Amino acid sequence: MTVGSGQRTGRPIVVDSTTTPRRLVLRTILAGRGYALGAAVLAVLHQLGEGLVPVIMGLAIDRALATSDLGQLLFWIALLAVDFAVLSFSYRFGSRIGEFGLQVVQHQLRGRVTDRLLDPAGDASARGRLPGEALSVATADVNRLSLAVLLAIYPVGELAAVIFAGIVLLVLCWPLGLAVLIGAPLMLLLLDRAGGPLRRRSESEQALAAAASGRAADLVTGYRVLRGLRAERTAAERYRQVSREALAGTLHARRAFGGYLGAMSGVSTIFVAAIAVAAGLFALSGRLSVGGLITVVGLTQFIIGPLRMFAANVGPIWASAQASAARVLAVLTAPPVPHGSRTVAAAGTPGSVGFTGAVVETLGPLDLRIEAGEFVAIRCGGAEAAELVELLGARRAPEAGRLTYQDVSVTDYPPEAIRAEILLAPHAADLFEGTVLDNLGLSGPNDDHEVRAGRVLDQAGAADLVDVLPDGVRTAVGEAGTRLSGGQRQRVALARALARDAPVLVLHDPTTAVDSVTEAEIARRVRAARPGRTTIVITTAPAWLSVVDRVIDLGAKP
Repeated sequence: MTVGSGQRTGRPIVVDSTTTPRRLVLRTILAGRGYALGAAVLAVLHQLGEGLVPVIMGLAIDRALATSDLGQLLFWIALLAVDFAVLSFSYRFGSRIGEFGLQVVQHQLRGRVTDRLLDPAGDASARGRLPGEALSVATADVNRLSLAVLLAIYPVGELAAVIFAGIVLLVLCWPLGLAVLIGAPLMLLLLDRAGGPLRRRSESEQALAAAASGRAADLVTGYRVLRGLRAERTAAERYRQVSREALAGTLHARRAFGGYLGAMSGVSTIFVAAIAVAAGLFALSGRLSVGGLITVVGLTQFIIGPLRMFAANVGPIWASAQASAARVLAVLTAPPVPHGSRTVAAAGTPGSVGFTGAVVETLGPLDLRIEAGEFVAIRCGGAEAAELVELLGARRAPEAGRLTYQDVSVTDYPPEAIRAEILLAPHAADLFEGTVLDNLGLSGPNDDHEVRAGRVLDQAGAADLVDVLPDGVRTAVGEAGTRLSGGQRQRVALARALARDAPVLVLHDPTTAVDSVTEAEIARRVRAARPGRTTIVITTAPAWLSVVDRVIDLGAKP
């Protein structure tokens, strides 16, 4: 899929089975060419304007100061002012256009990676990938890959600056011009060859950083479970070990990067100094005028910047982009999890769920059946509860046996079909930026949305939000719901699950952030809100255990 096409979304980036990291980087650059072309033209104008400064000053010395011609002096000063205005304008607007193009391409890439990570068809390569590692790919790696767009902008201007300086020097003194036009490309080629180890170290650094991010996210997400198992210290020590490895890899790669920049700076400085010395000798022999010498010295000082920046932009950005492209490709080209094509109404009683001959890592053998329309509590906690939530939500399969829906294995259904039937409301449900209505999935100008929102909020014990919030259900909740209290966020998330009215609803400790009296009232209301619907509550809370049809006790953990 693609996020879109055209000027506002960039060119679609084609990814298929033949795409290599190198090709993906090149296609990423081409995706932003609509913006990069204009930005590159302005970057060239900026560099030419910079290069014209010593040329204008040299001509002013030879044609105005040497002849004491006031009119010539005013003319060259005015021309210098125009040159500064052009180079300033081109730099500011070229940078803006380039940055905008970069953000457009980055948005397309991030959208595609996120869509693939959230694809109902699943990702067969995701087993063993920590949530934080997936987040690292969608953020850090996408950011590094999209920076490749800049390679079509600034290096173009820097290369133009070197060519311009060489042509001017060729006119003033052809040996100096040839030295620049031939020596500069050779020097850049050698520096590019020296960047090979840097690319390999960049790949290693990013893999280690992603592993550390994944372990950190996994630790934070599962902290409640870890406390229940009294495994906080063990998990923290494992994170420290991964973090130390990531730090060591980063320092190693940064040292290599520093050495690369130091070598590049030293080589370019020696090269430019040799040109300046040669120009001085030509001036002493009378082959260069005073103005010509000023121009040559100014140009040699000027091209140090473009030479350094060309190597700094092309080598490290290309190396980092290729390393990130490999990681992005691993997500975008991952095959889906195999599923069948049965319709939901294939067999059995609508809404029935069960485990047949299943083996679960934390629970062992598991056989149970929940009939359609039952309101059931499964009593367990800790790691057992966390794994059971994943299984019942069809997020993963048991190690052996199967999870059935309507007496058919969930793997026989298309993933989008089974997820439309079985709704998982996890314990740590997040809100997104927007209004309460947006988070309930009921946004819009229709007044019926507010009526329905009030009903599901009341069922979730959050009816007071309508009166407490300044704009009622149209109040913005802030990023991740930060404008609401913990209890309010939890109840809005519960109301969102109830608003879907799914045939099967799986709740995991949905009311831990409220007091016991409110919890009991919410449990009673949720039961009343789902007549004829299957509801499974994974909890050890007495308030929920007291209102269900039956309790399946799998051994609660403290």
